[in-house]
Order: sequence, then C-alpha cells, then structure tokens
Amino acid sequence: MNNEKEEKIIIDDTTEFNQVLTKPFISIHVLWDDLLQKHVSEDGIVNYKSFKTEHKKLLDYIHDLNLSYNNDHLKSLNKEEKLSYWINAYNALTIDLILQNYPLNSIKDINNPWEQRLWKFGEKWFNLNDIEHEILRKMNEPRIHFAIVCASVSCPKLQNEAFEASKLETQLTEATKAFLTDSSRNNIQENNVQISKIFQWFSKDFKQDGSIIDFLNKYSDIKIASKAKINYKDYNWNLNE
Repeated sequence: MNNEKEEKIIIDDTTEFNQVLTKPFISIHVLWDDLLQKHVSEDGIVNYKSFKTEHKKLLDYIHDLNLSYNNDHLKSLNKEEKLSYWINAYNALTIDLILQNYPLNSIKDINNPWEQRLWKFGEKWFNLNDIEHEILRKMNEPRIHFAIVCASVSCPKLQNEAFEASKLETQLTEATKAFLTDSSRNNIQENNVQISKIFQWFSKDFKQDGSIIDFLNKYSDIKIASKAKINYKDYNWNLNE
C-alpha cells in the first residue's frame, strides 16, 4: 500500500456504552446484514463501487463491533456468538481494506494486506491475520475457512447475509457444501479430487478428526474413496467483483 493510502481507523469511542449494552447482541450485525444485501449478489459478487458510497455505514458497523469489544461483552458470549462476531468482523474489515484502496485488481496489489494493523479494538491494533490465526482458527471450527473471505475469485463466496449465532450451524454447513459443489473452486470425483489450495494451506485444521478426505466426505454429495488422488487447483487472486 502506498504511504499516502495508509490510514489507521481508530474506533474506540465508548460514548454509546449503555445503548449497545442494552441491545441483544445479534442486533449489532443488522447494519452489516443490510450492507451485504445491498452490495453483494447471491453468488458472492461484490459491487465495490456501490459499497464505497456507503463506506461510512461500514465504519459505523465496525465501530459497533469495537464498542462490544471494549465493554467486555465478548467474555459473556457462547462459542456460536463469538464465532459469528469474529467471522463478521473479519469480512467487514476485509471489505474496509479493499474500499480504502479501491480501485484495484487484487487484494495482493496492497502491500502486506493481512499484516496491516488498521483497526483498533480496545487497546489493541488488529490485522486480519490476528483474527484468522490467533482467534478464529483456535476455536477449532474448520468451516470458518468457507465463511471468511479474502476478496478474491477463488475464495469462498462472500455471503450476502450476516452470520448469526442462532443459525450459525446451518450457515456454516451450507457455506461448506456450496463451496465444495462449485466446480470453479473444487472438482470432486470418487477417485480423483481437485480441490482448493485452502485445503493445502490449512490442512491441519481439516485433519482434526481424520484425513482431508474424511472431512470432504462429511459435506460432499459424492462419496470419495479413501485412497483418492488429491490435487490442488491454482488460486485466482483477482478481485471478487
């Protein structure tokens, strides 16, 4: 990223403490849900041009996430609520990163996109790697890899609705199945599978209860042989617009 484009987003105002604290937790995701429905298609294609016209609303949502983080609200949440919080946060911050640098052809046009500490929650400056590797992956839910997105064509599609604790199990399962059945991202046959490099990069996450094929067989409509040949598809980093 060019120096003139590097701008840290400080969102640590706590003046809305009582207002946020008295709302049901899921209500903080309503604004994000509205933005997704407006600017993301059912196929996960993002209209960054139109999204940019409502960049302030996105920052308002990130601000709401920060308020909940500041007020120790996360400590009282169950696993599903925490997963929903951090999945939505990761995706919202990714969109914010793209909008700060738009127009561009790929997230990789940005210098060290996953390392930039642009968002302050509480007393800590976060980057995307912090959320993915230090928080989400440590919650032992491999399906998060089909819920968080890197703004690229080969990523799982960005859902056009917010993740919510009350239906998270269904949302994660549907996202996983949709990703596996998408022939542009995965091609699964009984004895030969060509799958996304996501399964190679995060193989440890998918081997918690067996092999990668064991994981695939939980969600694939095609039964894969235990000794099937595995190849990994090239990854398209072009912007998902």
